[in-house]
Amino acid sequence: MNRHRLASFLVAALLVGGCGIPRSGALGPAPTAASSGAGSPSAVPPDTAPSPTAGPARPAHPPRSPQPGSATPTATGAARTRDTVTIELWLVRAGRLVPTRRTRPATVTTSRLALAELAAGPTRAEAAAGLTTVVAAGVEVTRIAGGVATLRVPAVADPARRRLRDAQLVWTLTQFPTVRQVRIGDAAAVGRADVPDLLPPIVVSDPLYGERVTTPLVVTGTADVFEATVSVRVLDAAGREVATAFGTAGCGSGCRGGYRVVVGWHTTREQRGTVEVYEVSAQDGSRIHTMAVPVLLAPGG
Repeated sequence: MNRHRLASFLVAALLVGGCGIPRSGALGPAPTAASSGAGSPSAVPPDTAPSPTAGPARPAHPPRSPQPGSATPTATGAARTRDTVTIELWLVRAGRLVPTRRTRPATVTTSRLALAELAAGPTRAEAAAGLTTVVAAGVEVTRIAGGVATLRVPAVADPARRRLRDAQLVWTLTQFPTVRQVRIGDAAAVGRADVPDLLPPIVVSDPLYGERVTTPLVVTGTADVFEATVSVRVLDAAGREVATAFGTAGCGSGCRGGYRVVVGWHTTREQRGTVEVYEVSAQDGSRIHTMAVPVLLAPGG
């Protein structure tokens, strides 16, 4: 009888020990590359769909007007349907990297598509919010092997501009499961961890610039802020504050963690608005490190 009880206890312990804590899917470390076979690398990169790393769960609420046939993107990149693929792009705002997304017709060469979209630059709504790109046309992926994408790029004389361009390329291409690092020309291969200073203290991955949003809205991203506290407010077309909320990131005060804040508002008509994500200063209580995302507010509440 004692032996039977001991065996049952050991089985239960093994089952419990095998369970792990779910990892956050917010814009964090680059996805792990898929195992490469023993074959030689192809001159044309064997692209696959972006890594489907799961993001934070969303509460049930009406969809925010996706394009017909589009996929629901994850927090670290994009999703694919039979007809479309959604990719994550990293653009530049005030000298720092900012994420956005594009949904385009499906293609097997997703890295080429990402590079073309980076060169095409921001949409009208993104440009109005100050987003730009320093990636020019002519960047080519020459090979992908062992988790490293090697690029041929046009020359850029200004060191600061060149570093921003390289960071855009690194953060955009490492969304794909076959890429952990990027080698630009003859330089050493680098990954996302090599350029963390080019992220702003607060990164907003949802909502997107110019997107039509409904209430309640789930605001997600990453932050490195005091005591990990992230605040959100919604402004209407007249600049009036119509909603506020706050939440905590998975890490803060010297480290970056994912956050998820749900905010709702009361409006009677559809109108332009702004979602602001910010840190409250520990010195004087003012809003600092504000990321303002222009949106179209649907009525509700």
